[in-house]
Amino acid sequence: MRKFSRIERLPPYVLGIVNELKYDARRRGEDIIDFGLGNPDMPTPKHIVDKLMEASNKEANHRYSVSKGIYKLRLAITDWYKRNHDVDLDPNSEAIATIGSKEGIAHLALAITSPGDSVLVPTPTYPIHTYAFILANGDVIHVPLSADIDFFDALLDAFKRNWPRPKAMIINFPHNPTTLVVGIDFFEKVVDFAKEHDLIVIHDFAYGDIVFDGYKAPSFLQVPGAKDVGIEFFTLSKSYNMPGWRVGFAVGNSEIIHALARIKSYQDYGMFQPIQIAATVALNGPRDCVEEIRETYRSRRDVLCDSLNRIGWEIKPPKATMMVWAKIPERFRKIGSLEFCKLLLEKAKVAVAPGIGFGEGGNHFVRFSLVENEHRIRQAVRGVERFFKEAE
Repeated sequence: MRKFSRIERLPPYVLGIVNELKYDARRRGEDIIDFGLGNPDMPTPKHIVDKLMEASNKEANHRYSVSKGIYKLRLAITDWYKRNHDVDLDPNSEAIATIGSKEGIAHLALAITSPGDSVLVPTPTYPIHTYAFILANGDVIHVPLSADIDFFDALLDAFKRNWPRPKAMIINFPHNPTTLVVGIDFFEKVVDFAKEHDLIVIHDFAYGDIVFDGYKAPSFLQVPGAKDVGIEFFTLSKSYNMPGWRVGFAVGNSEIIHALARIKSYQDYGMFQPIQIAATVALNGPRDCVEEIRETYRSRRDVLCDSLNRIGWEIKPPKATMMVWAKIPERFRKIGSLEFCKLLLEKAKVAVAPGIGFGEGGNHFVRFSLVENEHRIRQAVRGVERFFKEAE
């Protein structure tokens, strides 16, 4: 049997194990309430879909596009940053469209990583943050991230303990899966540290719009000098309910953007042009739809957290993201997150993501994605309550 070195470096996909069990249960006719995948369930706003349909009817839009994104989309990206975060960016040299932020992060890792380079990555974290660099033949240095740890101190400690020094760090706030948030002071310290040690900073800002209770997520690029050391990724998947459209972008340091553009120019022709045109309308358009989406997630968060607390599963409502990061009740903690997820699926007919799928630091947690309506959320918690009582 043939072996391929990059594939050999990848571990089993833990999140896929629960997915297979869920699909098996559904094939048996079971009603599974699914909080496993962070896949927005609400429709894309109508004015964006209408623009896609209009643009799709123009023959010229069916030709190859450009890998870095059409100019009007890049201009919309930089205008959006100015309006929302007061960050000035050049659409020609400091912005690039990507086929979702996941593709952009993976290609960026390929662009900047040489064999033997190491990168600081939180644990737990969204899997592409780790495996983009593993697939690029880099080495990953895991930095623990939790509500009980000063993450910046942990970054400093990891940096000092490793030689050769790490080349880059990837961070993500509001954070998936832990839902942790930071203030601008955190990014100020990161920028100062990166400048001192010539460290590239990659910030994944996917959940920047999904914030609650008066919290406003700062952009990494709001810090003076941030563009000297790094870039920031954003996606339309969450803010505009466009996960299947695969629209993302990166902005910031022109040298890093250029490196990503060079790699992409050899790998792809960019997004289907009507999608780029519709994405331009999304970014330039009113924010009412974003506010409605955010309010839906806030309401679902409240229902889920209130209901779980009522049955004795203590959960602190997150200030951001479309997730709830729940510590496994103590009596089940010793079996680990994967086995606990299997029990929830079998006994409560509820699918959640095992924390171990995001790294060793997540094994005492599970992640709920807020992609079911409030009725289904209450139904799910009743199933969990029955399971807890049966397990007593």
